[in-house]
Amino acid sequence: MNIAGLIFSSGHSENIPELTRARTVGSIPFLCRYRLIDFTLSNMVNAGITNIGIITDYNYRSLFDHIGNGKDWDLSRRSGGIKFIPPNVTSFDRIKPFSAYENKLYALLNAKSFINRCGCDYIVLTDASSVMTLDIQKLACDHINSSAFMTLVTTRIKNGEIELDSSVNVVTSGENNQVRDISFYKEKKGDTEIFTGTLIISRRELESFIELAISRSYSDFKSDFIDRSVKRRLVRAYSYEGYYAYFSSLASYFSQSLKVLDPKVQQNLFSDSHRIFTKLRNSPPVKYLDGAKVKNSLIADGCIIEGEVENSLLFRGVEIQKGAKVKNSILLQDSFVGENSHINFVITDKNVIIKPSRTLSGNESLPFFISKGGIV
Repeated sequence: MNIAGLIFSSGHSENIPELTRARTVGSIPFLCRYRLIDFTLSNMVNAGITNIGIITDYNYRSLFDHIGNGKDWDLSRRSGGIKFIPPNVTSFDRIKPFSAYENKLYALLNAKSFINRCGCDYIVLTDASSVMTLDIQKLACDHINSSAFMTLVTTRIKNGEIELDSSVNVVTSGENNQVRDISFYKEKKGDTEIFTGTLIISRRELESFIELAISRSYSDFKSDFIDRSVKRRLVRAYSYEGYYAYFSSLASYFSQSLKVLDPKVQQNLFSDSHRIFTKLRNSPPVKYLDGAKVKNSLIADGCIIEGEVENSLLFRGVEIQKGAKVKNSILLQDSFVGENSHINFVITDKNVIIKPSRTLSGNESLPFFISKGGIV
């Protein structure tokens, strides 16, 4: 089967404004060496999808820098490969207040040319904001065999397992996994079946909807596309049961990141049969100097550790000097912690400097955040 992928790289950017002021959601760093979009891209590459469009909005320079021509995902090709789809800004747009995309539907309409020219039978639409290891080949087979108009990928969230917000879509399905209703999340007790933001549909059906949306001036992805489809066509739910992470706030980004310190979660997320690809860097191995103590932490290449690190995630190039203690924290690329500084429940963006003999502490529900390039 011939499948193309279409990724919305900017969805839910309002959830973590601290990390999306200077980057799009898809390029948010995650787990020491990855970006969120790596997991979506890897799902597609592992399924043999080599024709992928990435819809961008604001702040996409870091995304361009990370993905480049797609060679690290084996997507640097003459035919297919990676196609970036930025907003179509005209010279007239420059002299009036400009808004790139008002919502996901307008972003989809801007991808009309990619959809028409991709030449594939089916298209997988997905957000870059969710982390999961989805077998898209199994999803496609299930969709084709069911003769459904559209298949939504759902997952069951146990009560309190992940912090959900009102932008999450709750799915109610009936016999043969047919979707009966999809509504915005309202706080409740018990397990919740949610839409992960990933769906599959035939290219021809998607093209027909786009033409209809243009002719009738549709304006909302959920109500005009998904809700109408649920009421009029066969829409099925495909249940995903593996590791899933969704970030509704900085606190949920913090808690979901630290959960991966659990070896069972790591085994679920990373396996030989489902590789996670990312941009390769020629960094030296981690350097542990005299006095270094590390416990229950993930540390990327290029780090220099002379102090103590516990229950934390350190990205590439982080330096922890002598006498410093880092606990329950996430330090992004090239952060620096000076001698005898103590930090606990802290998130630093890139290139942050914490001077010697500083004490910083937040808590699990409100981690202390330091913006990119900050000096404390």
